[in-house]
Amino acid sequence: MQTCIFCQIAAETVPCEKILEDRDCMAFRSIDPKATVHILVIPKRHAERPEELTAVELESMFKASEEVAQIAGVKDSGYKLCFNVGKPYQLVPHVHLHVLGGPDLRD
Repeated sequence: MQTCIFCQIAAETVPCEKILEDRDCMAFRSIDPKATVHILVIPKRHAERPEELTAVELESMFKASEEVAQIAGVKDSGYKLCFNVGKPYQLVPHVHLHVLGGPDLRD
């Protein structure tokens, strides 16, 4: 989808601070972090809600989230995974998994 910012990031037409990438998804730092570690994992294919993803895409996203937690140094100390779905919670209408961690993380 041409107008979707996350699709543009996945297509590498908009820059990001990429953490990792595989065939089905990519992970990059949030431009509006809510914690010391705030990384977004997105499917490369446009989908607005998690239930629109294939099992392969979901598996890829969850595997990437574990790798991201390791890279960011929060895998052993703990981290939070979160999907925001629908308005008003989901600000970008492209499914994304938040990986949040660090000493300032609160519920």
